[in-house]
Amino acid sequence: MNFSPKLDGEHPETVTINVKPVRLPHLTDYLPDLQTHTNPIQHNHFYHPSDEFYLSESDVIIRRTLYDLAGNSTPSSHPAYHRAGPRKQIFYEPGEIRVAIVTCGGLCPGLNTVIRELVVGLWEQYGVREIFGIKAGYRGFYSMDPVRLDVKMVHNWHKRGGTVLETSRGGFDLEKIVNAIEHHGYNQVYIIGGDGTLRGAVKIFNEIRSRKLYVGVAAIPKTVDNDVGIIDHSFGFQTAVEKAQQAISAAHVEAESAPNGIGLVKLMGRSTGHIALYATLSSRDVDCCLIPEIEFYLHGEGGLFEFLDDRLKQEGHAVVVVAEGAGQGLIPRTDAEKQERDESGNPVFLDVGLWLKTELKRWWGVAHEGELFTVKYIDPTYMIRAVTANATDNLHCTLLAHSAIHGVMAGYTGFVAGPINGNYAYIPMDEIAEIKNQVNTKDHKWAWVRSVTAQPDFQRI
Repeated sequence: MNFSPKLDGEHPETVTINVKPVRLPHLTDYLPDLQTHTNPIQHNHFYHPSDEFYLSESDVIIRRTLYDLAGNSTPSSHPAYHRAGPRKQIFYEPGEIRVAIVTCGGLCPGLNTVIRELVVGLWEQYGVREIFGIKAGYRGFYSMDPVRLDVKMVHNWHKRGGTVLETSRGGFDLEKIVNAIEHHGYNQVYIIGGDGTLRGAVKIFNEIRSRKLYVGVAAIPKTVDNDVGIIDHSFGFQTAVEKAQQAISAAHVEAESAPNGIGLVKLMGRSTGHIALYATLSSRDVDCCLIPEIEFYLHGEGGLFEFLDDRLKQEGHAVVVVAEGAGQGLIPRTDAEKQERDESGNPVFLDVGLWLKTELKRWWGVAHEGELFTVKYIDPTYMIRAVTANATDNLHCTLLAHSAIHGVMAGYTGFVAGPINGNYAYIPMDEIAEIKNQVNTKDHKWAWVRSVTAQPDFQRI
């Protein structure tokens, strides 16, 4: 790929970019004799497909789009992913397809929209009639009866929060899950979940491939924290930021309505602070944003309390936003608490919001004994993740679901559907399952947060 930028008013110079397509697993890798079928969309009166309507393996999306043309840091090759969309030939006979759909992990706005659109897309575009929901996460494959789904049943699901299929953490038993898939005759499996769920999906795909089963496996990344790597953003994130901003607005009202008032808001974000960052930038009422990617300290010069003391003297109130994973190393723990894990194997976090509220009151009582002081603590965690998706996320969920369907029908397997640079792509599961999307504290977004809040950088002076 060549393009000719003008550098500093000089003559155009040609820069060559070497695009390296990322190989996507395909059923024919281990089932070479599979027959192809004409895509039934060709005969669907709602569409007017032509050759340009269908995508091919040459349709790719380049992962990296930002370059310093004056520098020497341009890599020799650039990964490019297959673009999501319908293919002219498919590797399934629609009348012989049996589908399983499962949701795992915590709740997220848009879960029911994804399920609904998987059912509607399979039913209306490809004529699939054997569609089943797996209840209660991975354990539902082997411990519960599947639920038959149809377009009438899921018609209004996108207007509901949570997941009608129910979800849970843990319960991952690889042999039992794949045995159940084989026993029920599922030949398409759609898995909706976060990073832990995706790591499980990789194992399921690998086991299916080792058994040479005629089963396509696709995943749709679900993480309200927006912590899955490679993709632009995960579904539900926009809704979460919108609801978080409402909590911040309430905290601001509480804080400015009391002498020396502090509004303290804890937001979701175990390992990444994207919700806190975006809510801070969008609300403009936040005085300090604390995220897992930045270590902070309370006492002394350059610490949080010195900053808040100055802010209260200047403004009479302050708002602090803290992500749930921030400051965990500062909270005293017993030996038992240090070892505690949840059902997914993640360390159990202590409530940084309650701890910080206690520390704020203790600090003020020592530094300003007898002066009025109020801390109003708001924790909207479960409200944020349980609400229905907003319009932007509903659209995103629809495109994710339909992208996944088209990919599986085309014979691709072991992939994740997600947006890259504004376009939808297919990404190998094993690649995306291990990459975290953490806040880059050296980029412009974090600089904007520092600029908006004027908070310290928490470097020891």
